[in-house]
Amino acid sequence: MNYRIINNDDKPFVVRLEDDKILIRDEQSMLDMLMTIAYDTGLSKVIIDKDNLTEDFFILSNKIAGNILQKVVNYNMKLAIIGDFSKYDSKALRDFIYECNSGKDIFFVEDETMALKMLKDN
Repeated sequence: MNYRIINNDDKPFVVRLEDDKILIRDEQSMLDMLMTIAYDTGLSKVIIDKDNLTEDFFILSNKIAGNILQKVVNYNMKLAIIGDFSKYDSKALRDFIYECNSGKDIFFVEDETMALKMLKDN
């Protein structure tokens, strides 16, 4: 797993995952990623790309997204997922993304700049 640490005011602030492959396929792989980052860096805010998630994540009926993202909340982490989500025509998924973005733990955003803003503000 490749990542870099992004600073804010010269202090480590967020971990940016920098792999272009699917790293998160299920609850266990999400938990492994979160715990590795927390242990290695001491940070609790993470940015990943949409492409790091299995495509099954975006099919809400299989409950993968809910189960995976519950790990983020359970371990007091914050997560921003960067990508173009417009290709998904599921109303349920659009509503899910809207609800996440209205909260304080998980965000679906277009780019790293917006990810940093959401993580800083929450």
